[in-house]
Amino acid sequence: MKLSCCIWALEEGRGPLRYWRRFQKRRVSETQCLNQLAELGFHSFDVCPTMQRTPEALLTREQRGLSVTCLSICHDAPSKTSFHSDDPSVWKPLFAHANDAIIHASRLGAHCAYVVPSPPTENLSSYAHRYTELAELGQQNDIKIGIEHFPGTAFPTVQSTLDFIKSVDHPNLYLLFDIGHAQMSNEDPTAALHLAGERLAYVHLDDNNGKDDLHLALTDGVQTKQSLKSFFSALGDIGYEGTISLEIHPTLPNPLDAIRRSKRIVEDLIEIR
Repeated sequence: MKLSCCIWALEEGRGPLRYWRRFQKRRVSETQCLNQLAELGFHSFDVCPTMQRTPEALLTREQRGLSVTCLSICHDAPSKTSFHSDDPSVWKPLFAHANDAIIHASRLGAHCAYVVPSPPTENLSSYAHRYTELAELGQQNDIKIGIEHFPGTAFPTVQSTLDFIKSVDHPNLYLLFDIGHAQMSNEDPTAALHLAGERLAYVHLDDNNGKDDLHLALTDGVQTKQSLKSFFSALGDIGYEGTISLEIHPTLPNPLDAIRRSKRIVEDLIEIR
């Protein structure tokens, strides 16, 4: 398997300056974040739609020999927009944002992009319509479209997300599995992988206390090395040969160290290419 990392984990930096950046709504430069990941030994990374847009960021990626594997479509989306609504003023800006993000992902050479659903709704027909269109656009651009299960949203569990994917029945609509979210919804991660099977497009690795979406370093919450070993074994059992990606929270005391320690744990348990 290939190991990647969500680069937004590093965008706040660490130390006193991070609070100033947060207040000013500023980020550590993408170039600095890329250099940090390269120095940790990463060869690939995940991006938001606003990233890899400047000549400096593109040049750093090329010089460091890094590749983009996945894009988070809903990051930096227009405010007060959602796919659950039939109101054009609510869904159209988000749809335009998503379209641009998918095309951007394709230009960067990514192979996956994913959406995070909005709060719960009884009517999933709007989701079905919009996600089908995104899946079609993704297919035209060789990008798998994943839905990330997320407690508290329209698709709070792996099971509900897979049920929805099955009902939509589009060949390019997949599951993005987040192990931390499965822990929050009390779903056995290894069993969930077997449920997903060939509909699994991508994997996020993070830890938490079993209740909150903390995105801690691996084994800093409820995980153990043994539980992760079983998880990776299950990935092998279903024939998954794609990418697993560390998604660490940018507000942790030291996100860079959390990434470093998590990477070391993964490398101790499986062979990374």
